[in-house]
Amino acid sequence: MTLRVNGESYSREWEARVTLLDALREDLGLTGTKKGCDRGECGACTVLVDGRRIKSCLTLAVMQQGREITTIEGLADGERLHPVQAAFIRHDGLQCGFCTPGQIMSGVACIREGHADSDDEVRDWMSGNLCRCGCYPNIVAAIRDAATSGKDN
Repeated sequence: MTLRVNGESYSREWEARVTLLDALREDLGLTGTKKGCDRGECGACTVLVDGRRIKSCLTLAVMQQGREITTIEGLADGERLHPVQAAFIRHDGLQCGFCTPGQIMSGVACIREGHADSDDEVRDWMSGNLCRCGCYPNIVAAIRDAATSGKDN
């Protein structure tokens, strides 16, 4: 089976029961995607598949063949951070950092989906990602900053 992740193809013999999250972290060494609740409740494992956000703990790797998977490692352009990553730094939306990769991936999708026109809209569309540090105001500010700067498009 072949997975295409961050522009590269990886061929392995994954068992049918392996989640995308475990394939990314355990087999491909892409540990930026975090394993939080392992039940799809926290959003720490959010990645983009064909540009849409999914919780990688809730899908099997075999189901993602032929699709383009983007993890936090594939978001920046070389040394240049993605605008949402840069906005998280500017607005101190990081705190402990455990949820940050999932928050950023979901924030990128939130903007691309056109759901970043107000703080309330961002909060609503980011509600599937939890931050135990309570950094929500900074995360919303970062996403709104990146969305309004037009740098994400």
